[in-house]
Amino acid sequence: MQNEILNDNLGKKTKQNQVHTILSTNALDLAEKRSIYTRLIPQELWMQFNLNHDLIDPNGNDLLLLNCPTGSNLAEMRLYHEYGYKDPILYGQISDTINGQIHVLLYILNDPESKRFDVDRMPDGSPTRFGILKRNIEAEFAAMRYGLAPGQVRKGLRLLGSAIDSFEDFVSSLGHELYFVEPLYYHNAVIFERYGFRYSKGQRLMERIQKGFAQGGDLLEKLDNSTPFRSPEGANSIRLRSWAIHDKLLEEPFTNVTMYKQIGKPGQINTCMDCNW
Repeated sequence: MQNEILNDNLGKKTKQNQVHTILSTNALDLAEKRSIYTRLIPQELWMQFNLNHDLIDPNGNDLLLLNCPTGSNLAEMRLYHEYGYKDPILYGQISDTINGQIHVLLYILNDPESKRFDVDRMPDGSPTRFGILKRNIEAEFAAMRYGLAPGQVRKGLRLLGSAIDSFEDFVSSLGHELYFVEPLYYHNAVIFERYGFRYSKGQRLMERIQKGFAQGGDLLEKLDNSTPFRSPEGANSIRLRSWAIHDKLLEEPFTNVTMYKQIGKPGQINTCMDCNW
């Protein structure tokens, strides 16, 4: 019996060693997929919320929801600190690029004890896709005044550094030396810069934005209080710049920005000089 268990575990490790993409990971059985994708959970998150190693609560409820079907190159993760809670403490979407590299589409860490703002849904309950598809202006204004950035429904957990460490362990375990991220908002891109990410696409746009907010810039003159999201104070605030850009200050959506991180080789890019949060 011990030999059978040993051989079974050896077989699982061999299969896991053969996966290098999200597509190949999703081809494994659920237990194997679960063991791989939980590597994306920051170590501090386990400790802060006293999560069991199997992510099953004392009543037998599963706190981890994975959507990673066989045949798909996309994986979606929802991790809850409490079964049945409205929002996960961690929400993530990752996929493969056309070259088989790891691409982080979305990664959100929510503080469940903080106040919630319904920027992700309209008053009738229809989704806004975090303000990208449509906007709940009243909720967004309240969130901005509370100190949140575009797309946030709650305060974050301030664990991005730990999250990046987990991502790099995950990416390394799949045999890669770099991975890509898709910043949905201006402030995301600036924060990623400060954690050593470089641009594969969008650096010119970021530099153009910085120039536009500088003295005499075309964006600076648009911070004219014409909407609640366009206050003059936004010129030197990453967060308020992001709200103004989300409010279509550029007269175009903030899109086509992709960044990457080489493990162990941080970049030195700063397109937002002398600007506070």
